[in-house]
Amino acid sequence: MQGFILHTQRVRDEDLIVYILSSKALLKTYRFYGLRHSSILNGYKIDFALEENSTFLPRLKDVLHLGFSWILDREKMLFWQEFIRLLYGHLKEVNELDSFYFDLLDECAKRFSKQNPKRVILDAYVRILEFEGRLHKDFICFACDEKIKGNITLLRAFLPSHDFCAFSYEFPRQKLEIFYEKKNCSIFDDEEISKIYKLIKQGL
Repeated sequence: MQGFILHTQRVRDEDLIVYILSSKALLKTYRFYGLRHSSILNGYKIDFALEENSTFLPRLKDVLHLGFSWILDREKMLFWQEFIRLLYGHLKEVNELDSFYFDLLDECAKRFSKQNPKRVILDAYVRILEFEGRLHKDFICFACDEKIKGNITLLRAFLPSHDFCAFSYEFPRQKLEIFYEKKNCSIFDDEEISKIYKLIKQGL
């Protein structure tokens, strides 16, 4: 079985509770420190096995780290782990999941080797919002319920607003329409990318 480590929680000295995103679920597992193990770190993709336990969490065993080509690039790893924390915060209350999330992380990990991490994360973020039915393409202000005719002010989770209804970053409507349609943020310049990324860091 393969999965991405979304979160670890230390218990009993060096033992860990490890949350793993597989293609079908967010698994909560237990890893004993006393046994020989591969490195366990948030964001790592691993191949693993589970030993079921009728009275406790399944035991994580036979862990094999499936490395990324950019794993030693500190800056990319920091962006990757930031995105992983964001995703864990969003999915932590869910058990069964569509393969969409696993497949998306798999694709993002491959794109990280050649593309700007912020841009990869932006494209993934908008795809998550659309998949979950939370992408507001109609540009109706969340505060006053009126159609936004000019530039769009975006808040957390790309919630649209008039500039006079909320204080946040403003973006040209046409650029957002293209971004939402193509799920590709190449339409934005670096300054706009930085602003959108700050919104993303607020959460899903």
